[in-house]
Amino acid sequence: MTEQDTAAAVEPTDTVAEGDTVVVADVEEDLDDETRDEADIAADYIEELLDICDLDGDIEIEERAGRVYLSVTDEGNALRVLAKPDTVTALQELTRIAVQAETGEFSRLILDVGGSRDARAEELQRLVDTAVERIEAGSPTAALPPMSSYERKLVHDLVAEKGFNSESEGEGRDRHTVITR
Repeated sequence: MTEQDTAAAVEPTDTVAEGDTVVVADVEEDLDDETRDEADIAADYIEELLDICDLDGDIEIEERAGRVYLSVTDEGNALRVLAKPDTVTALQELTRIAVQAETGEFSRLILDVGGSRDARAEELQRLVDTAVERIEAGSPTAALPPMSSYERKLVHDLVAEKGFNSESEGEGRDRHTVITR
């Protein structure tokens, strides 16, 4: 059975062992073909990377609001080497490029390795809380450090939940969020 035949035979909740990596195909059945292609290409790319690094991991695929979310987890702590925020961002961009090279379409997929996205979301929450405290203490604005567009989106949502305003300012790597009352 070829790798494509194996992938085609997998039900959405089946587990398939390939080499040392366990791939969990957790793709919702109602994904359109374009989203499924993006998810499959991304999962294959990450699976190859894990094989090259000789790391074990489970790959879970979700679709939320038209965006593919790929989560790589493991039972132990082996993925910690790949779970650093800058490393995850770089891997996400490489995965997006791999998808774009195959499909010819821009990819907006989000990659999480070893729970790093949840850890970063908690860190962003603390940054927003501190910035809001400064504004409540009388500062007219509070600027956060530069971050990715995904992280800025999370910050904008967190700020709105607290009843404050936020805007992204700057260009390229210096793009950051400024919070106001």
